Order: sequence, then structure tokens, then C-alpha cells
Amino acid sequence: MDVKREREREREREREAMRPAQTSLEKHKEQQRDHTERVEQDTRLQHRIVFTAIRMRNTFSIAIVLLVVLTFTVEASMKKKEKGKEPKAEVECSEWQYGKCVPNSGDCGTGIREGTCNEQTKKTKCKVPCNWKKDFGDCKYKFGRWAECDMTTGTRSRSGTLKKALFNAECQTAIKVSKPCTQKTPKPKGGEKKKGKGKEN
Repeated sequence: MDVKREREREREREREAMRPAQTSLEKHKEQQRDHTERVEQDTRLQHRIVFTAIRMRNTFSIAIVLLVVLTFTVEASMKKKEKGKEPKAEVECSEWQYGKCVPNSGDCGTGIREGTCNEQTKKTKCKVPCNWKKDFGDCKYKFGRWAECDMTTGTRSRSGTLKKALFNAECQTAIKVSKPCTQKTPKPKGGEKKKGKGKEN
């Protein structure tokens, strides 16, 4: 009986000695499980962050593209509106009023004529004759022959009737012009020309 009791006591001691080893092993396994769970959680969190960043970048890119498209659309519509307004301005200003031709220097020669229509203005080139026609350059007359030279005044004259008024000019219906008499110089044979019945200015 003593031997049996002794053996049971030894077996009990062995079990008690093995219990701490089993407990430490279970704790180690539990720590490994906790570590694995934390790693998985961190991995899932990283994946979420990366996915969110990609989605935000795509959204930002789409917003930029839409902004560029909207800008081009607005510019194109503004250009169409401007093009549509130009013909209307021309139609509204179909009747221009022009002033007299103002020479660039002196009282005759090339110059500028200013026109107005509603609130618009424009300038065109013009020319004032530097002879006896400069006083009525915008009025076109049909003249008769030059009269004989008046020895008292030293001039010869002729009359004309109005044919056309250019640039809304105020013209007299009939005028009389004169110019200094000139001495006739003999012309070579064959160089004479027939005199016309009437001339226009």
C-alpha cells in the first residue's frame, strides 16, 4: 500500500510540474492570435486608406476635366455671340453721314473724310482738287464751253448745272466758275483736237 501511494504522489507531482508549461504554451498561442488579428486589422486599414486616396484622386481628375470643358464651352458661346452681334451693327448703320474732305496739309490734296452712323464713326481717304474745282469737289456739274477771255478781268468763265451730289453734300443747282486767261501757244500740225460741246468736272 505504501508503494502505491508513493507512486500516486509522484504522478501528482509530475502533473503539477507540467501544468505551468501547458499554461505558458496556451498564453503563447493566445499572444500569437492577438498579433495576427492586429496585423490583419492594420492591413485592412491600409487597404482602405489606399482605396480612398485613389478614389479622391480620380474624383479630382474628373473635376479638372469638367472645369476645362466648361471653360472652352463658355469661350465658344461668347465668340458666337460676338459674331452674331457684328452683322446687326452693320445693318443698323446702313445710312452713314459724311462730312467734308479735310486735306492733310494746306487747302487741297489728299485728306481724311469722317463718317458717323448712330454712335459709330469711321474715317476714309479722300482728295480735294487743287484747281478751280476745289470749292465744290463733292458736287458734280455738267459745264458748257469756256467763254472768250474778258480782257478787263483777265479771266474766262463758264456755267454748269448740278448732276450729282456726293456724300450728302449741299450743292447749288447752278454755278458759274472762272479761271485766268492763258495765252495760246501754237501747236504742231496734226496735234489739234476737236472742241467738245460740253464737259463735266
